[in-house]
Amino acid sequence: MIAKVQNFIGEVMAEMKKVSWTTRRELLDSTLIVVFSSVLLGVFVAVIDLVLSKGVSIILK
Repeated sequence: MIAKVQNFIGEVMAEMKKVSWTTRRELLDSTLIVVFSSVLLGVFVAVIDLVLSKGVSIILK
């Protein structure tokens, strides 16, 4: 049982060495794009919600 676990860990380590990791700069750029896009989408949804809620309240008055 222990030999199987050791074999598994060895195989995992070998596969991890094959992985192509991103650079710190690429990671930072990707993170900034995701954060900016999320904020932009949040603002867009908030504006649409505000416009629609005002429109519905005007219609229902």
